[in-house]
Amino acid sequence: MSGSAVPRAELLRGALDPEALAALDRAGAPDAEPAGPALSMARHGRGATINPAVRYDRHQTEPFEDGWTPLDTLPGLPPLPTTLTRDASKSAISWNNSPDLGFDRAVNPYRGCEHGCVYCYARPSHAHLGFSPGLEFETQIVFKPDVAALLEQELRRPGYVARPMVLGSNTDPYQPVDRALRLTRAVLDVLDRFNHPLSIVTKSAGVLRDLDILQRMGRRGLVRVWLSVTTLDAGLARRMEPRAAAPARRLQTIAALTEAGVPAGVLAAPMIPGLNDMELERILAAARQRGAAHAGTVLLRLPSELRDVFTAWLQEHVPDRARRVLALIRETRAGSLNDSRFHHRFDGGGPYADLLAQRFARARRQLGFLDRDALDCSQFRCPPTPGDQLSLL
Repeated sequence: MSGSAVPRAELLRGALDPEALAALDRAGAPDAEPAGPALSMARHGRGATINPAVRYDRHQTEPFEDGWTPLDTLPGLPPLPTTLTRDASKSAISWNNSPDLGFDRAVNPYRGCEHGCVYCYARPSHAHLGFSPGLEFETQIVFKPDVAALLEQELRRPGYVARPMVLGSNTDPYQPVDRALRLTRAVLDVLDRFNHPLSIVTKSAGVLRDLDILQRMGRRGLVRVWLSVTTLDAGLARRMEPRAAAPARRLQTIAALTEAGVPAGVLAAPMIPGLNDMELERILAAARQRGAAHAGTVLLRLPSELRDVFTAWLQEHVPDRARRVLALIRETRAGSLNDSRFHHRFDGGGPYADLLAQRFARARRQLGFLDRDALDCSQFRCPPTPGDQLSLL
């Protein structure tokens, strides 16, 4: 990828401020209409069907038919392996001051996500690393090998005040590579020792691997786990989020967490007009039946390159509904496919979005979901390190 405006090595050293990058994206990525149909690069087990250019690059390439073998008629493209790259960032905590979010800090052991969810709002962030938000988002995974040690250093800084930490705000902390790397468990161990409150967002049953730590934190009112359930249709899930746990397995995970005494919630998200929004009440009811105490939902967002990635996926997998889905999205986004303004990003506007919000509120009330109780921040303490003088108190 030649001509990157921001050297990848500089980003991997953590030299750039994520908030500044986000502001740059909001200012410099106009809500243009998505590109026309592209040659499909669909692979089995991968979500994106295209690999759009990095928006910071001065030079771009795209596949084309050379008259010999049309790319879209090849019998089967070779599988794309997952490549891991070390992230040399000097910090573990990502801070934000967004008025749309209910938290101001997060830890993400990974950038990029093997789950391959085609609708993932985090895809455009991969361009900050010099990777495409398309297939490279799910095949080029950047990991932070020292994330636990860095996190402990930051928690020990004088003046640090504990507020709920979110694990998985950008990419899934329990994506497949974590089975071997176990970075998420290392982060949990630090937060457990510091009595630091935590929310986890995941689509993976892999969270049950760390049930011992979660149970300890749950007994102290320090943790809540959110399972994201986008659809109950296993076939749609395989195409839309190919390497995430099947919907039934996610519901089983909610039940297992609840039975173990770990507070669990469901995120029926994202709701995609004309594709899965008709399942909203069924998703909430199924999760409630298995013990989910809390519920949330978010309307589909299509920032930057995600517009092209998602449009190409619709044309590949649901061509009969593609135009209708895109028209309904525009109806909720003031005529565009995305609205990046604060206070509008997650909810949208217009009659269709308003009706969806009313349906969620009614279902939440009828099913008896609870208000989100605050996690306990008062227990935070820095544990002693070897050689520290013991307290006389």
